Amino acid sequence: MEENFENLYLENQLCFPLYAASRLTTKMYAPYLEDLDITYPQYLVLLVLWQYKEQSVSSIGQKLLLESNTLTPLLKRLEQKKLIIRKRSIKDERTVLISLTKEGKALKKKAVCIPEKIIKSFKTDKISLSEAIEFQKTLVKLMEGLKEKL
Repeated sequence: MEENFENLYLENQLCFPLYAASRLTTKMYAPYLEDLDITYPQYLVLLVLWQYKEQSVSSIGQKLLLESNTLTPLLKRLEQKKLIIRKRSIKDERTVLISLTKEGKALKKKAVCIPEKIIKSFKTDKISLSEAIEFQKTLVKLMEGLKEKL
């Protein structure tokens, strides 16, 4: 009797379309972020700082689901670009606080149009704008559910 391996077909995987869509979406950001001279992961850090102001490295890591060993070199590059400042907390020297520089704050005005451009570029003959927005909400639920399991 032959075993059924259809569950191993690429088109039957949940992970593959998520992975591929993520990569394609990140590519869509590239020209906009190139104009700002930042990478997509650096953009994510800036989004956190623009929204929440000064944050600890661990807080940024929690918000972005990134480990410290991934986040630290990213933060160093943002500091080299003079977009952030890293400093030790006065209350707890083990904690490194990250805040925006004047240049980092100014970049927010240049980046404000990016989300709208990205969401509009999702609209195609295969998916409507409202479907893309609904999909984002579903992805957030999926992400929250997965975080609870890890």
